[in-house]
Order: sequence, then C-alpha cells, then structure tokens
Amino acid sequence: MISSFLAAFTAIITFVFVFYLLRRGVLQEKYAVLWLFLSGIALILAIFPGVLEPLSSVLGVATPVNLLFFATVSLLILISIQLSFELSRHEMRIRRLAEEVALLHERLDSQDRDKE
Repeated sequence: MISSFLAAFTAIITFVFVFYLLRRGVLQEKYAVLWLFLSGIALILAIFPGVLEPLSSVLGVATPVNLLFFATVSLLILISIQLSFELSRHEMRIRRLAEEVALLHERLDSQDRDKE
C-alpha cells in the first residue's frame, strides 16, 4: 500500500513538474508530451497495480515487477537514443552556422580592406 502511494505521488509530482517546465517555456512540447504520457502511465499502474499481471502471464514474464522494470529500462534507452540524435543534429547545425558566420566576417573584413 505504501509503495503504491509513493509511486502515485511520484507520478503526480513528475506530471506537475513537467507541466510547470512546459508553461515556463523551458521544455519543448515534443519532449513534454512524452514525459506527461509516461507519468500518466505510471499513475495508472500505481493506482491499479494488478493491470500488469495478465500481460506478464501472456508474455511469460515471471513477475509483473520484472515486466515493469524491463519496460522502464527499454523506454529510457529509447529516450536516450532519441536525445542523442537530437543533440547530434543540433551540433551539426551549430557547426554549419559557425562556418557561415566566419565566412561573413571574412567577407566584411575583405570589404573593409578594399575600401581603405
């Protein structure tokens, strides 16, 4: 009973925190939707802990907690891969912008030298 209450409390706190970050503009919508969805699922599983029992028996997992642990680790790995992809894409765009700024500075410097 205490563990269900703690899990529900944590899910609610996570939901409120993500919503707060979203309203302040700190967190983008595309990331907030994922975290709000996951905190909603965590809240449902905390309120109804028996939901995983039929699914774990169908999948052949010994206990529902193992299924939950596996699903959580899998989701975190997928989120890490997605964030790594976003980071790589942004690094490439930043590098391209820095090169364009350097070329523009060089062009301005050469125009200033030509005027003198």
